[in-house]
Amino acid sequence: MQTLLVLYMVRQVLLPGHVERIAGFPAFRATIERIYGGPLSNVALSSAIFGLYTGFVYLTPIAGGFIADRWLGRTRTITIGALLMAAGHFLMAFDASFLVALLCLLTGVGCFKGNLASQVGALYAPGDLRRADAFQIYYLFINGAVILAPLIAGTLGEVYGWHYGFGSAGVGMLISLVIYLSGQKWLPPEQKRIRTGTAARPRLTRNERKAVVVLVMLLPVLAMGSVGNQQIFNAYMLWVPSHVSLVFFGRTMPTTWLITVDAAVSISCLVAAMAFWRLWSRRFKEPSEVIKIAIGLGLSTVALLSLAAAAAISSAGHKAGIGWVLGFEVFNSIGFANVFPVGLAMYARASPKQIAGTMMGIYLLHLFLGNNLVGWLGGLLDRMPGTQFWLLHAALVGTAGAIMLIAARLARSILVTAGPRDK
Repeated sequence: MQTLLVLYMVRQVLLPGHVERIAGFPAFRATIERIYGGPLSNVALSSAIFGLYTGFVYLTPIAGGFIADRWLGRTRTITIGALLMAAGHFLMAFDASFLVALLCLLTGVGCFKGNLASQVGALYAPGDLRRADAFQIYYLFINGAVILAPLIAGTLGEVYGWHYGFGSAGVGMLISLVIYLSGQKWLPPEQKRIRTGTAARPRLTRNERKAVVVLVMLLPVLAMGSVGNQQIFNAYMLWVPSHVSLVFFGRTMPTTWLITVDAAVSISCLVAAMAFWRLWSRRFKEPSEVIKIAIGLGLSTVALLSLAAAAAISSAGHKAGIGWVLGFEVFNSIGFANVFPVGLAMYARASPKQIAGTMMGIYLLHLFLGNNLVGWLGGLLDRMPGTQFWLLHAALVGTAGAIMLIAARLARSILVTAGPRDK
C-alpha cells in the first residue's frame, strides 16, 4: 500500500474529478496548507500527506504498546490491529473513503507494529547479542514480503487500476493474520497484567529512569539518520523516473518495481550483514549495537552521495545510468541493515521490562519524526536542484552518525553491553 500511496495521490486521487469525491478533504487540505504556510502543489501536498501518514504510522505504536502492557496483552492487541489494517486497505479502494482508510490503517498499525517487535525481543535474555540477529531475521522477512508486494499490488495498481492494488493489500493482511494466529504456541508468554486499583505497578529504578531518558534523547538523532531511507517511498519514487533510465531490454520498468529492487537488495545485504558479524565475532570483539548503528549511518551517507552524483549527470541533459541507483540501493541497504533492526535490539535490551511494549513504540517514534521531516524535505523536490536535494539528505544522515559515536562514549553504561560472544 505504501508503494502505491504517493503515485496514487499524484496521478489520480488528488486530480480534478477525483479529489472532489474525498469525504472531508477540503477541510483536511486547508489544515495541511495552514501548517505548511500556504498553498501546495499536488507534488508538495502528496509529500506532506505521505510524511504525516508514515509519521503517524510510527507514533501510534506508543498507544498500542500502552494498551498491550496495561490491558489486552500483545497477542490480542496485534490481532485487533491486523483487522483494522485489513479494513483500511479495502477502504483505500474507494475515493470517498480515502481519509477514513488512512485513519483505520494508522489505528491498526499502532496496535500491530511495536507489539510484534517486542514479542521478538522477549524471546531472548538480557545481554544476549543474538537478539540483534533475531531482529535482522525479522527485518529480513519483512523485506522478503516487500519483494513480492510491489510485483502484485504495484502491478495491479499501475496497470489494471489503483483500487485492485489496494484491495490485494487487504487480502494479504488477512492471510498474514491467519499465519500469525496459527503460530501462537511459539510466542513468548504474556506478562501478567496488574488490574487497576488492585496493586501498584513496580516503580522504575534510578538506572532504569536514566536509560529511558537516554533512549528518548536519541530519537531525534535516529530520525535525522532515517531520512535517506524513508525518502525511498516518497521523493525517490517521483525523482528517479525523470532522471534515471529505467529501460530494460527495450521496456520501461514500472516505477513501483523500484521498491522490489530495494527489497531484494535489502534482503541480500541483511543476510550479508548477519554473516559478516558472525564471522567477525569469531576473531574479534563484536561492536556494540550503537557502534553498528553509527557504521550503518556512515554507509547510508555514501549511498545518498551516489544519488547526488546521478543528479549531477542528469543535469547535463540526459538521464543517468541505472548503476547510480543500484549503488545507492547497495550502500543504503548495507547501512540500514545495521541501523533499524539493530536499533530495535538496542531498545529491547536497554528498556525496563515493565514498560517494554511502550518503549518499543517509543523507538518507532523516531520514524514519526523522520517521516514528517521526509514529507517536508520532499516538498523541496520541485524547488531545489537534484544535486542539492540529495546532498542535503547526505549531510543530515552523516551528522546523525557522528552524534551516535559521541553518544556511545557519553552513555556507555546504557548503550554498550557485553554479551555471550564477548566472553
